[in-house]
Amino acid sequence: MRAFQIADYGSTPQFRDLPTPEPGPGEVRVRVEACGLNFADLLMIEGRYQERPIPPVTLGMELAGVVDALGRDTVGPPTGTRVAIYAGHGGLATTGCFPAARCLPLPEAMPSTDAAGFAVAYGTSHLALDHRARLQPGETLVVFGAAGGVGLSAVEIGKAMGARIIAVARGPERLQVAKAAGADELVDSDGGDLVETLRGLGRADVVYDPVGGDAFQAGFRAIKPQGRLLVIGFASGDIPQIPANILMVKNVDVIGLNWGGYLRFAPDILDDSLRTLLSWYAEGRLKPHIGHVLPFEQAAEGLELLRDRKVTGKVVIRISPR
Repeated sequence: MRAFQIADYGSTPQFRDLPTPEPGPGEVRVRVEACGLNFADLLMIEGRYQERPIPPVTLGMELAGVVDALGRDTVGPPTGTRVAIYAGHGGLATTGCFPAARCLPLPEAMPSTDAAGFAVAYGTSHLALDHRARLQPGETLVVFGAAGGVGLSAVEIGKAMGARIIAVARGPERLQVAKAAGADELVDSDGGDLVETLRGLGRADVVYDPVGGDAFQAGFRAIKPQGRLLVIGFASGDIPQIPANILMVKNVDVIGLNWGGYLRFAPDILDDSLRTLLSWYAEGRLKPHIGHVLPFEQAAEGLELLRDRKVTGKVVIRISPR
């Protein structure tokens, strides 16, 4: 098998040829067809992600492929089943062994390139908007970073839940992508006073923020009393600090979400969410926007696209054709 690995945190990822692994008890072996890239992969390389597996580490947090072997005494999808897996790492490889409990059987009509970029972005947005913020039909939802992978999924899911969507992104081209995903109002983040613009469009009930920094501050100032501000990530690199007295004065909820954490303390909630999303996909209610599909040999270029923020939607690496 071939894998795209870091030898240690802070090192440059390299391709390595390795022995084909055998699945242990509770595991399945998967022939990987595609792997979705995430901003968190960049943090993993730098050793700044919240999970730090012992190096060497094969990159790639989410993947789609075909089960080709089960470990001893393992109850899981039979061989030949197409699955999506949130693995945390190990997806940028031709083959990998993963917990059977994390396998999500796929609809036959779902291409592997869609499936590989589906779980993290759509799972994050659905769990955030439905389970954490309890978004209601008719409410106003502001989405920052609305042309990125998680941002676009929040636009789509918020629309499917009946909300009015204000999409915030940089530049008209990226905003048109958000509009195609269902946004009702478009705001250029470089277009002037963001706080006043958002207030002029009607204060938000819910703010979805994967950006941090100035975006967080604008959302915090423009939100309604009793609004809910979702902290999804800090793509800007700036982690905002909030004085507790301001939370009290504004009567605002700031709600954090670590999607992968649900695998440890409430996996049933995560599984229910993903099953709902796959049913919405099968019904045609969700249409993932894949900005780039690159061959395995260009995995490093895919990561650079994320680093330079030169992509809308998801970057997916095709490992083997389907």
